[in-house]
Amino acid sequence: MTGPEHTAPVFALVGPSGVGKDSLLAEVAPRVPGLHVVQRVITRAPEAGGEPCLAVTQEEFAQMLEAGDFALHWGAHDLRYGIRWSELAPRVAGCPVVFNGSRGALEQAAQLLPELEVLHVTACPDVLAARLAARGRESNAQIEARLARAALPLPPELQQALKVHEIDNSGPLEIAAARLEALLQPVRA
Repeated sequence: MTGPEHTAPVFALVGPSGVGKDSLLAEVAPRVPGLHVVQRVITRAPEAGGEPCLAVTQEEFAQMLEAGDFALHWGAHDLRYGIRWSELAPRVAGCPVVFNGSRGALEQAAQLLPELEVLHVTACPDVLAARLAARGRESNAQIEARLARAALPLPPELQQALKVHEIDNSGPLEIAAARLEALLQPVRA
């Protein structure tokens, strides 16, 4: 059976820039059987670094949007992000799916994916600032803007409507990775 009631869970991994979402996924994904990690489409130059993604121009992104390629899409920090329908397909075959998402796109995602669970990664401000500075992709002004946005909590109405799991990644990666791994494990009967 492949109806919506039989699909595997979809996890939105969200949190502010620099919180370590990509590092957590890279650490944990190989240890979770059957997990499908979504490859996002991003209007970022391939040489900018970060997660493995399909890097496209603004024009290419617009064409993909017009063609209906995206199940979800959003903008943040002067970039566009998209999740293709094909990247969500493994859930119908029973494979859990995780995507690096945006807190601002959770309402859209929840409407599309009733099985959505949110993995909200946090870290203390000084840790975030140090990580953002170390990756070298943003100016000081951009780092300040990202830190200001990081301080915003998930909207209370979303916290009530969605299944939200908190993961503090202020300390050693292996502690947060263990929490993430436990949350991503398939339910065993």
